[in-house]
Amino acid sequence: MAAQAKDNSPRFHTLTPHIAVRGAAEAIAFYKKAFGAEEMLRLPMPGDPARLMHACLGIGDSHLMLADEFPGCSAGPATLGGSPVTIHLNVPDVDATMAKAVAAGAKVTMPAMDMFWGDRYGQLVDPFGHKWSVATHVRDVSPEELAKGAAEAMAAHAAQQKQSAAE
Repeated sequence: MAAQAKDNSPRFHTLTPHIAVRGAAEAIAFYKKAFGAEEMLRLPMPGDPARLMHACLGIGDSHLMLADEFPGCSAGPATLGGSPVTIHLNVPDVDATMAKAVAAGAKVTMPAMDMFWGDRYGQLVDPFGHKWSVATHVRDVSPEELAKGAAEAMAAHAAQQKQSAAE
């Protein structure tokens, strides 16, 4: 196997989300307001400065790259009719972060609640169709507690699905 070059730059973690969005400039404004994002780079499209070819935001100790949709190259949730991807955000206070995101225009799809795996956790969709999960770790759980909690949650989910199908 050939050796691979390694970027030892402290700028990025090994994995960084890179999203396409209809209205990238507006999305940047939303992410600043909702999640305290810091704009690190904005590269307008040559000849069309209203569209962004690339942008990079800092959120906490991580990065989010984004660009406007480009037909034939990239499409965002607004074009695709939703997204199967959820971006996970760990924060010091999930309730405050979700409230701030809602005030900025996000929609809660799962209110924050204490979860069996030890996080206070909720989900929302931003105004551009990207799904976010937001969490604050509140307690450590043993592998046994995790397995028991997972089994109980899946049993409750199956019962709820069965009830919904019967209605």
